Amino acid sequence: MDTLLVEPAGLEKVESALERFFDESKARAARIGPGYLALWETLERCTAGGKRFRPRMVMSAYQMLGGRDLANAAEVGAAFELLHTALIVHDDVIDRDFIRRGIPNVSGRYRAIAEGAGMSPEGAHHVGLSAGVIAGDLALSNAYRLLERVEAPPAVRRRLGDILDEAVFSSAAGEFLDIETTLDPAMPSLEAIVDMARLKTSVYSFEGPLQAGAVLAGADEEVIARLGDFGRDAGIAYQIADDLLGVFGNETRTGKTNWGDLREGKRTALLSYVSARPEWDDISALVGSPGMSAADADFVRRILVDSGAKDYSSDLAAEYAARARTHLDSDVVPSALRSALHPVVTAVVDRVH
Repeated sequence: MDTLLVEPAGLEKVESALERFFDESKARAARIGPGYLALWETLERCTAGGKRFRPRMVMSAYQMLGGRDLANAAEVGAAFELLHTALIVHDDVIDRDFIRRGIPNVSGRYRAIAEGAGMSPEGAHHVGLSAGVIAGDLALSNAYRLLERVEAPPAVRRRLGDILDEAVFSSAAGEFLDIETTLDPAMPSLEAIVDMARLKTSVYSFEGPLQAGAVLAGADEEVIARLGDFGRDAGIAYQIADDLLGVFGNETRTGKTNWGDLREGKRTALLSYVSARPEWDDISALVGSPGMSAADADFVRRILVDSGAKDYSSDLAAEYAARARTHLDSDVVPSALRSALHPVVTAVVDRVH
């Protein structure tokens, strides 16, 4: 995810929390065996080098609402970062992707190891995906473990646990609904697609981290609710924009092929719009075809542009970004926090213009 937020203080403490966690986990793994240690080292590499967007949201909300114990808040940020790692590792398994940002992901690394050991392509494929499931499970379960390190009154700790649990619960629901849509040849409604965007992206990337930072800072309930509303619409805007970039974006910047989503037939606002137009007849047999070629993808893109689907999706992302801004325009939201979050939605729209 692109850097969409101003630089809050304390991000180096998030890095320290993650480093401490992986050092402890690798020491435990080493006692079991070198293979398990190698898996943990691979998982650590997947976590390293990210933009730390979710910790940024946690730390910004926490500080702008009066929080001062940055090391404590960093544990919350680290928990959400580890959740992000879990979800992208599992997402690659679901999508049967073996490359992320131009290099082998967890599944890709273990598929290559299996191939090097002489396994058949099918066997190596299975090994790779299996390793991805296990690594993702480890990251997911340990996000909760990191949250247990936060020092706060029992009621606050329970609330933070509920926020993280809602992020996991909603993300799983969004992924499942996305899979479920593939069982129906009919294109889902725009409302259903927007709902999936919220479940898959908004809750764990925007709503949850912002509200967790606010809860830890002791913010009023009205502020916490406003941040949830902001996060919901900002996350929907982000996902719509991300789906656009998945088709029209620069592969070097996005880290993935710009026709994988078309080959998969991923249900997006783009496809929802064009499926209701006559042009759909020209591309319906190509979208979702495993045999889609680069030339086929170029043809589909031209139709998406000519039919107005690209402009429609871009405008829809801008509309949800504008909605997100309105939730900040309240006296209950401190001006410093408003100033920190406005660039988030501006950058979302700028990504696709």
